[in-house]
Amino acid sequence: MRAARMHEYHKPLILEDVPVPDISAGEVLVKVTAAGMCRTDCQLVDGYFRKYADLPLPLTPGHEIAGTIEKIGSAVPKIAGFADGDQAVVVGGWGDDICRLCHEGNTQICVHGKWPGFSAYGGYSEYVLVPFQYLIKVDKSLNLKAEELAPMTDAGLTPYRGIKKLRDAGALGPGRLFGVFGVGGLGTYAVQYAKLLGGGATVVAFARNQAKLDTAKDLGADHVISTKGKSQDDIRAELKRATGQAELDAVIDCAGAPEMIQLGFSLLAPQAHYCSVGLVGDSISIPLFPFVAREYTYHGSFWGNYNDLAEVVALVQQGKIRHNLKVANFEEINENLELLRTGDILGRAVIKF
Repeated sequence: MRAARMHEYHKPLILEDVPVPDISAGEVLVKVTAAGMCRTDCQLVDGYFRKYADLPLPLTPGHEIAGTIEKIGSAVPKIAGFADGDQAVVVGGWGDDICRLCHEGNTQICVHGKWPGFSAYGGYSEYVLVPFQYLIKVDKSLNLKAEELAPMTDAGLTPYRGIKKLRDAGALGPGRLFGVFGVGGLGTYAVQYAKLLGGGATVVAFARNQAKLDTAKDLGADHVISTKGKSQDDIRAELKRATGQAELDAVIDCAGAPEMIQLGFSLLAPQAHYCSVGLVGDSISIPLFPFVAREYTYHGSFWGNYNDLAEVVALVQQGKIRHNLKVANFEEINENLELLRTGDILGRAVIKF
């Protein structure tokens, strides 16, 4: 099979032929039909995760995977309901199935877990092995496009889980001002979830790129504000003019740039909630006194679990989610990784096999 593999850090991926993996009893062999391209893939190549995980090379990136079932292991129970040719998406975080986090269903944060796209096999290959319990079948009769399904496993999943946290914490609802920071691959979905889950909150999108802000407006944002070349005071004043309120009650940060986080915290109202899902930077610095004295709550939210993705897939199947995609060929992977590095992709890039 063809695979784009990482042999060295800070080098382009090598497009090469590798053996199709041998299936074991509890696994399913998935023929990859589309793989989303995430900025995390650039960070992987650029060494961002080296101090957090020892990843053996070569590895195959690609953790946003949609495909069809090619072969089913002998021990996969019939009750799972899988059949050859079924369309499916891959749940990203595979846990050890025995720890407290896995028992709670949060396998994506299992400390003994593993993720496709960070090991020998990932979505940047024609086939990938998946433990059967981490596949979600998609209704074939709906004829959903693989390139629209693949990004939902991360770009569409991660902000969904984060916004659910804000909702469940009581941060959203009528009369609340909800900020979406960053309108890239994750942010285009975050704007839509903000309207779906926000309970009537007013949604304001913040970004540097005007084309991305136009997209956010088209996807349902009530207001959009450009942060390019503006001070915190300028942005606060613009927020006040647009909404009548100078402070935000909740934020979902899909960028994760340190300067964006500092801006976001400077705009928070008392008892506001801030949720980080983006990872552009590697550390943050926020003023401690207002954090304590104004009783802010800061949420970290990572990827999503099986149930989160099942809910996202249901929304897609009901036609409630719109996509903003750049579809590319397998041979264009390195070119598109470079575009991701520079922030020059609007929406989500997807490799279609």
